[in-house]
Amino acid sequence: MRIARHKHFRKNFQKRILPYPSLVAKFEERLKLFLTDTDSPLLNDHQLTGDKRDYRSFSVTGDIRVVYKIEGDLLRLYDIGSHNQVY
Repeated sequence: MRIARHKHFRKNFQKRILPYPSLVAKFEERLKLFLTDTDSPLLNDHQLTGDKRDYRSFSVTGDIRVVYKIEGDLLRLYDIGSHNQVY
């Protein structure tokens, strides 16, 4: 599966995650897990509702989420941040 990072994701990753090396490592670990086992309970993967109903989300930590959409063989990452920041 190919991965594309939306400009909104890249901006928020740089601002919210990059300053914290432990979060960067956790994100990479969870992304790797997502690519191998999307059904892992550690990811808490779920469909979003409301105006974001076309997107899904998985957990990096208890509060950090990744908002994404799968389009064919492309995983498009749209946002990353705390629960309050991305929803």
